[in-house]
Amino acid sequence: MSRTDPPSAPPPAKPSSGAGRSHVPPSAPPAKAKRRPNSRASKAAGAKTAPAERRLRGIAITEGVAIGPVFGAVEPEIEPARRRIQAADIEAERSRLDAAITQSKKQLVKLRARLDMLPEESQAEIAPLIDAYLQMLGPSRLTRTMRQRIEEGLVAAETAVHDTGEAMVAAIMAMAEAGSEGSEQRASARRHAEEVREISRRLIRNLTRQPFRSFAALPAGAILVCEYLRPADVALLDPARLAGVAADEGGSDGHTAIMLRALGVPAVLGVADLTAAAPPGTLAIVDGGKGEVILDPTPATLAEARRAVTGFARQRQQWARLKRLPAITTDHQVVELQANLELPAELPLIAQAGAAGIGLLRSEFLFMNRERMPNEDQQAEIYRGIIEAMGGDPVTIRVLDWSGEKEIDALIAEGLVPDLPPENPALSVRGLRLLLRQPDLFETQLAAILRAATAGPVRILLPMVTTIAELRAAREVFERVVRRLRRRGERLPEPLPPFGIMIETPAAALSADALALEADFFAIGSNDLTMYTLAVDRGEAIVAPLYDPLHPAVLRLMQFAIEAALLLRRPVSVCGELAANPKFTPLLLGLGLRSFSMNSSAVPRVKQAVRAVSAEACARFARRVMEQNDSSLIDELLSEFAEANE
Repeated sequence: MSRTDPPSAPPPAKPSSGAGRSHVPPSAPPAKAKRRPNSRASKAAGAKTAPAERRLRGIAITEGVAIGPVFGAVEPEIEPARRRIQAADIEAERSRLDAAITQSKKQLVKLRARLDMLPEESQAEIAPLIDAYLQMLGPSRLTRTMRQRIEEGLVAAETAVHDTGEAMVAAIMAMAEAGSEGSEQRASARRHAEEVREISRRLIRNLTRQPFRSFAALPAGAILVCEYLRPADVALLDPARLAGVAADEGGSDGHTAIMLRALGVPAVLGVADLTAAAPPGTLAIVDGGKGEVILDPTPATLAEARRAVTGFARQRQQWARLKRLPAITTDHQVVELQANLELPAELPLIAQAGAAGIGLLRSEFLFMNRERMPNEDQQAEIYRGIIEAMGGDPVTIRVLDWSGEKEIDALIAEGLVPDLPPENPALSVRGLRLLLRQPDLFETQLAAILRAATAGPVRILLPMVTTIAELRAAREVFERVVRRLRRRGERLPEPLPPFGIMIETPAAALSADALALEADFFAIGSNDLTMYTLAVDRGEAIVAPLYDPLHPAVLRLMQFAIEAALLLRRPVSVCGELAANPKFTPLLLGLGLRSFSMNSSAVPRVKQAVRAVSAEACARFARRVMEQNDSSLIDELLSEFAEANE
């Protein structure tokens, strides 16, 4: 692998700490006054030496503005030549693969040891991912299939690695596209595919003896620009020296994006053709909030960017102060702001945001990248670690919510789900329906949660409940597990964790008054509720414009569920994307909600919105909104209310 020389621009100054980092070459000393040139040639020459400003759009990853020279880190793609072998060579190729696996493990262990150089929150983000890589390099379906391809396909080790990795990635993404799940579940599938690709690339480089990309020559205050940035690359970056990051490829929900947010470095990914447009040394601005990269900025743009650096630094100071302040309305109504958790690696982001607990812990991560199902002890240990990390703040654990697009090898290997996903996963056996059909799976998870719940306050959340009969059946399983654990002499929490349900279908919302008699609490999943109510999969481009959480039907279903819960004094929260948008906060408060769960980065903004309004004014506003029959008018009302309370 070739390393790009650092830019020839003057050595940049060490970046200042805070939201935005900048390095701008010092202004030249004033020149001696000269007569103004009049020739067209002079004008042409001047235009030639001053390249025009270029603005490139990408995906916003980490807020903040960075100014500095581009440092290009190019890594040629490895496309191994397809090579056939003779039967007599099978053992030799297997040995080559085993050696590459061993070498890859050593590299990852060494990388893990380097984490002490990173901020504490970044260490906690990256370490679990490296552990996941090491697990995949163990006795997994991935490595087993690679060996089978060598033996049965008579191909060289690198060919087997490449073909296995690509086939598995294609299967994961095909399942995701075939499903009707929300964006979070698709994001989980993309992350899983990203993990498989990373392991395949690492093995191929070790098999072909190709060196890895190095960032040792990255000068302080530079902006790193590359075609793509892998999670393992992010682990090598020093946020104290780096001004910003931009790349041609990448999205907002991958491991790389999560890790960049943990580092706090202004970043934009998915900027098409960026590396071709930004040679090393180019002065660039990375705006991680707008998702924009500006090359060769004009003096006016540069001045504006400098103001943005200062402004965002002030904004971060304000959010830091908010972290210590309660989420309370101007008329003293306390609001609970919690975070959703997809992976344990996101725990540092929750701590940074000042969330008051985890309102939705998606437990699917425990079951992925495994050949066998995690047993009760393994699950209990992981849950306990998360609960202890929250330091007494409540944790709501949603039990396994499998549906067809989530490729969970262990479920398939043990015959708990079919190899091929159902034709329409959203309307098939998923969530609680699967768990009731597989009671051993359900009981093991409940037992693990109950044992871990002695470490702190826990709530248990059931997905995809549509009937009272399902809820009663689930509670019977829960009570059976409690009795079994007590007979075993296990220590259990007192009182036992509350047992609640997701409201994510029209059936659940419309029968909320009856369900509230049986459930201890509700969590409204606004994403799925919108999808099922409007019969729209927002992942389908043709119908995506019809996906509208402000549709009066969706809001009325939410209103009915909230009122049913409040009537019986059942806690109720919202944990979909509606919760994360401060524009919707006044409406949700006005409908009676006092508990929100969202991605951790949204917590400061929503807290700011909560502290700017009175619950009484929000209630009056909500009554106006619920009289409307047009979602566009509702959106206008929300905008007007937000502007009036800024």
